[in-house]
Amino acid sequence: MENHQISLSIRNVSKTYINAVKALDNVSLDISPGMFGLLGPNGAGKSTLMRTLATLQEPDNGEVFLGEIDVLKQKEELRQTLGYLPQEFGVYPKSTAEELLDYFAVLKGITNRASRKEVTETLLKQTNLWDKRKQKLGGYSGGMRQRFGVAVALLGNPKLLIVDEPTAGLDPAERVRFLNLLSELGENSVVILSTHIVEDVSELCTNMAIINKGKILLEAKPQEAVAALKGRIWRKLTEKNKIAQLEKEHKVISAKLLSGRTMVHIYSKELPGNGFEPVDPDLEDVYFTTMTGNDEIR
Repeated sequence: MENHQISLSIRNVSKTYINAVKALDNVSLDISPGMFGLLGPNGAGKSTLMRTLATLQEPDNGEVFLGEIDVLKQKEELRQTLGYLPQEFGVYPKSTAEELLDYFAVLKGITNRASRKEVTETLLKQTNLWDKRKQKLGGYSGGMRQRFGVAVALLGNPKLLIVDEPTAGLDPAERVRFLNLLSELGENSVVILSTHIVEDVSELCTNMAIINKGKILLEAKPQEAVAALKGRIWRKLTEKNKIAQLEKEHKVISAKLLSGRTMVHIYSKELPGNGFEPVDPDLEDVYFTTMTGNDEIR
């Protein structure tokens, strides 16, 4: 069979929990190979969608296909080609990286010892942990643990790799190493990065979607979404007590503390006056514009 690129198709997926919280509301997405960023605040439905794709929970309705595999009906087939790094990735503190990865490789069906040794070595080198392979995981830093999680997720060469909130709690240097590692993976697989951190998406992802309250608000290429806001984002440094008034007069999309004062960004097609100056938009402006309900960038 020729190696054609597999994509992921999500159609009309909904999920309501017992407490009547609608975690997913008719979600449809087409995700090609490469890095796809799913961006949204905590509680937006990201983890519910990730767990559904990873066959860990059932939606109320909808369909999901990875190439020819019907994800909701052919769970075993999907699991054979799935790599999943959940938000809370537990490790066994007394094992070494080499031992535990070998153990997980057996679970993945790599029973031949020589192949296992080769796979383990390749993955520990790829995740830059080979020098630390004899160290107990209990002594690993947060970034090292996350990279070990990726090594586990990559066993068996998955066609779908799901990474849920991977950079929360990493220091800046570890975060960069981790993101660089992820960006190398997206060549032939569908890699979904679920995060509430805008920079994770802007630095890595070729395509993205913004989700809030279970609904997809925007699906776009990050650069194109940023370009669509050109000439429409304005900023002004102001006092905190003046923000309420500005919110009455303008579409305020974000307000951030900056050395004791507040930097306000607003959305406006025309020159707003009032001391606002134009600013080159970035993905954070796209995110806040989308979240505040301005859908001109769709």
